[in-house]
Amino acid sequence: MNGKRVVIDAGHGGDRDPGAVYEERKEKDDNLRLALAVGRILEQNGVDVVYTRVTDVFDTPYEKANIANEAEGDYFVSIHRNAAREPGKGSGTMTLIYETGGKAEELAAFINQELERTGFKDLGIFERPDLIVLRKTKMPAVLVEAGFLDNPEDNRQFEEKFDELAAAIATGILDMLAEDEEKKLTAEEGAYYMIQTGVYRVRSLAEQQLAELRKQGFPAFLIFDGMYYKVRVGAFKNLDNAVKMEQELRKSGFPTVMVYEKEVK
Repeated sequence: MNGKRVVIDAGHGGDRDPGAVYEERKEKDDNLRLALAVGRILEQNGVDVVYTRVTDVFDTPYEKANIANEAEGDYFVSIHRNAAREPGKGSGTMTLIYETGGKAEELAAFINQELERTGFKDLGIFERPDLIVLRKTKMPAVLVEAGFLDNPEDNRQFEEKFDELAAAIATGILDMLAEDEEKKLTAEEGAYYMIQTGVYRVRSLAEQQLAELRKQGFPAFLIFDGMYYKVRVGAFKNLDNAVKMEQELRKSGFPTVMVYEKEVK
């Protein structure tokens, strides 16, 4: 992932802005722990990470957006925990974005998919154009709500599965960066052989097959041509290598169609 930069924001901070508070627990502290853990995993995978804070300090949302913009990151990921109107009534994870239909939504889908695998309920992706860190950042931005701070069960999972949570968020980000790289290479280096395993009008159905392919170790990715979501595996210059991949996919029970295109749209 050389050359890729991700800005990680630990939500809230300092005495002025603790975020949600439940009993002795403060959201700002959980956010920082998780943000640093996610960042370490990304760094271990060759990603250049910029943090909006690494200690318990306060910066306004505008200042955080400016940090991200000055860093010229590829993505901005803000880490938070949720709270319900009635303590204990909310449970699960969700991701907030400025608007649907762009790369931020793709990143949110990758992250939510991985978080669900840790055992948290996936509450979905929601538009929040009112949030400054999503509106003022110049790169695709998401805000991850990692469980409800005012729910004892979510807090138990947060502690017991902390490493899994950090890995899930980091994996979602890495999957997005990998997909970007795949598209870039294909566009820059000319035509490639790719194996198509499904074409869907509904994105969620395409993502189900994508998840199953990746679970089995196949280098699968998703493209959208304006009407359909297409699930594809690999991008090969050499036809023989593409044929071998197609054979492996068929052995695993996936339907296949060989395609040859100059770029992944």
